[in-house]
Amino acid sequence: MGDVIEVSGLRVRRGGRLVLRDLTFTVAAGRVTGLLGPSGCGKTTLMRSLVGVQVVEAGDVRVLGEPAGSPGLRRRVGYMTQAPSVYGDLTVRENLRYFARVLGAPRAGIDAVLTTVGLADAADQVVSTLSGGQQARASLATALLGRPAVLVLDEPTVGLDPVLRRDLWDSFHAVAAGGATLLVSSHVMDEAERCDELLLMRDGEILAAATPDELRRRTGTASLDAAFLALIEGAEAR
Repeated sequence: MGDVIEVSGLRVRRGGRLVLRDLTFTVAAGRVTGLLGPSGCGKTTLMRSLVGVQVVEAGDVRVLGEPAGSPGLRRRVGYMTQAPSVYGDLTVRENLRYFARVLGAPRAGIDAVLTTVGLADAADQVVSTLSGGQQARASLATALLGRPAVLVLDEPTVGLDPVLRRDLWDSFHAVAAGGATLLVSSHVMDEAERCDELLLMRDGEILAAATPDELRRRTGTASLDAAFLALIEGAEAR
């Protein structure tokens, strides 16, 4: 199926500081790729670059064969930001109806999306009355509308309980099995085990791009935490 995200020489500077340092990598189609790294390493800036809302200093970013942010990608790429991106004075269902109209997505898919994110019982609640985790799931629901070919999810499981985190990861893999490509960021290394592929970031650079098993073999470690530390120590030694 090839690669659906292709990044070459991406450099981003924010506030005079170099945030992304000449990144080059690809993301394969139909996979759940985890973007893992500590807070402040540049994950959100990278995701903003992929969806075309970040000014870049240099490099080429292509999604589904088109330059990031192209008009033709607006309905083919779903994006969930860290902060809730839904209207607090509307119910969950009203938000989904509104965004379905904006995206040209069928309203018939709203109930399925609500079930996927575990909000079927809260569909008619006003968003401002929901917990922080529920508001995050409402934002995720809007990103799933219209069955986008690529989903870019920025810390989608932050603040959620372990059961819901597990259920959401199961949902991510189900969506990928249907042909979509997911890029999911997290700073929690235990979520790396749930990914098909990994991009490990630190200080605006990609330390490694591999499967979890490949990383353990490459570093001779038993856990991904230990593998990440080994990669950091190797980079610092160079």
